[in-house]
Amino acid sequence: MTEAIENQIERFAPGFRDTVLERYTKNAVAMEQWNPSYLGGDISNGQATLRQMLARPVPRWNTYKTPMTGVYLASAATPPGPAVHGACGDNAAQVALREVFGVRTVPPLRPALR
Repeated sequence: MTEAIENQIERFAPGFRDTVLERYTKNAVAMEQWNPSYLGGDISNGQATLRQMLARPVPRWNTYKTPMTGVYLASAATPPGPAVHGACGDNAAQVALREVFGVRTVPPLRPALR
């Protein structure tokens, strides 16, 4: 697979292959052996099924809260799930702002446009 990817990059960026100094790959079995949390080599916290999204770390409607007061989850294990970078943390922060500080409306985080 690595060679196929490099060939595709080389196709659009001639000379790319000349810049590669070293290559290291792992298959799914090696990924799971390296980190047992990567079941089947999946680096995205397992299957993003509805059941999994609602039951991490325990079953509850607000998946950002934990059973520990003041502890919130902000990872790809929470909705909207893996590969939606930043959204999990933003959602968890909004829950914490509301529950810990009583902030109901998130203030604008960028300067006003003039």
